[in-house]
Amino acid sequence: MLSHRQIWTAIDALAKRYHLSPSGMAKLAGLDPTIFNKSKRQTTDGRGRWPNTESLAKILEATGASLDEFLSLVNEHDSAQSRELKLIPLIGFAQAGGGGFFDDGGFPVGAGWEEVDFPRLLDENIYALEITGDSMLPVYRNGDRIIVSPNAGIRRGDRIVIKTKDGEVMAKILQRQTARTIELASFNVEHELRVIPVDEVVWMARILWASQ
Repeated sequence: MLSHRQIWTAIDALAKRYHLSPSGMAKLAGLDPTIFNKSKRQTTDGRGRWPNTESLAKILEATGASLDEFLSLVNEHDSAQSRELKLIPLIGFAQAGGGGFFDDGGFPVGAGWEEVDFPRLLDENIYALEITGDSMLPVYRNGDRIIVSPNAGIRRGDRIVIKTKDGEVMAKILQRQTARTIELASFNVEHELRVIPVDEVVWMARILWASQ
């Protein structure tokens, strides 16, 4: 499945291949020179925005590049990213509930963590949590590892990890958030919706990926 980042990176790579800037390539194709600007690649609420198929067709025509050539740039980015790995902290869920392992923003603190390889992302603060037990079935099983980002924006429907002031750490689905409460749905539909006062939450972090 293609991602926003793959497509935009391929557009940048295509411009570079033909000795153009993204805005210069857009202009050559008869498009608004700002159409490929960084600011146009996300919506105002931070969601990725796809370039439209007409703009892609026009830059291919203007540069003389084939669709296969463009897709090869997508694949090159994929291959390069898969080779570029970094070590990230691996923390057990039981450890996550203890004191002294995270700061107030949900970032791991200290050293000596076990580490795992993961493709390098723009977020340098990602880490892995290892699921213990079967309380998160059927989505996450014992031994699964979830990749968590304290920096990523969180929206309704996102899978998140949340820590409360009493040390409880949970993986849930953000159902609704108001100025006073946070409503959390469980992965198991038989469990009731849980409502937590905002002032009882230490931090929330978005789940980006899971090894399953």
